Amino acid sequence: MTETKRRKAEHIDICVENNVQARSISTGFDDVYLIHRALPELSLEEIDFSTELFGHELAAPIVIEGMTGGTEKAAKINEALAEAAENFRVALGVGSQRVALEDPSLAYTFRVARDKAPHILLIGNLGAPQIMGENGLEKIQRAIRMIDADAFAIHLNSLQEAMQPEGNLSFRGLAEKIREVTSNVEVPIIAKETGAGFAYEEAKLLEGVGVKGIDIGGAGGTSWAAVESYRARVRMDVSREGLGKVFWDWGIPTAVSTVEVGQTTRLTVIASGGIRTGVDAAKALALGADAVGLALPLLKPALEGRLDDVLQMLIDEIRTTMFLVGAKSVKELKRSPLVITGRTAEWLRSRGFKPEKYARRRTTP
Repeated sequence: MTETKRRKAEHIDICVENNVQARSISTGFDDVYLIHRALPELSLEEIDFSTELFGHELAAPIVIEGMTGGTEKAAKINEALAEAAENFRVALGVGSQRVALEDPSLAYTFRVARDKAPHILLIGNLGAPQIMGENGLEKIQRAIRMIDADAFAIHLNSLQEAMQPEGNLSFRGLAEKIREVTSNVEVPIIAKETGAGFAYEEAKLLEGVGVKGIDIGGAGGTSWAAVESYRARVRMDVSREGLGKVFWDWGIPTAVSTVEVGQTTRLTVIASGGIRTGVDAAKALALGADAVGLALPLLKPALEGRLDDVLQMLIDEIRTTMFLVGAKSVKELKRSPLVITGRTAEWLRSRGFKPEKYARRRTTP
């Protein structure tokens, strides 16, 4: 087993068997309150939250985030995720395809996503270190062809790389590498964080080099510093285990990052990182996201054969929330009033944003 393949297997097992959630930092959604409408003036059946994402029509504004690939177990997970995505007509991402570029015999563990979901928006995935190396553009083009990807995510995982003994810590010149990719690749490029979120400065920079979307990947959900800390414990690497514990809660909360990116760019925004309920999802959409992404909450259900039930519950929760705020579409939800309080409001004000602007919005034009 190659080092990359071994790491992939370890990541799945750690996420399934251990608590890798943020501990002392939250997504910020607990500070966000949607305004209840006692007279919503619509019926539940009227609500239509279909949406367009990168030119594809989705039945619901949901992205099943890229999680895995490269092992037999990963292939089964991707198969289950793809079947659910096709059934519910939502978008799907695959995990980093690096392992299949190193060993083409493993390409099927990713290709299964397209085979099982021929009609969905499918998002490919490689990490920033892979495009920084030799032939980065060619690697992305191969990864796109591998799964017939409709869009492609470059994941920016500097925190995780810093936690790994085998991590790549050279990110110098990355923006220009991304510009090279966006200039030469036909599908939309998405910049994707993996648990530490985006500040508006990086979002504006990425917009300037041609990125079409931001996948927030904010703090408050799965902590990849935690995952790497567990890996270090198995290796009995006390120093790395301790490093992961110190940075367990590093990052920008998802709600904050969603506002910062949404208010300062014209990019498509996928809010991910700690989305756990349909109420969280509705809050993210009301804050300006175009879709929401989930990963860890769907991993165990994918392994246990109950993914459809979990996705249906999520959709029912989003629909019910929209009913209670009187929004019959995602567009109307984005105009619905909400109140931002606590640390999230303080953070936004200190960064020059005005949380009060959301409080007096109206769903009518």
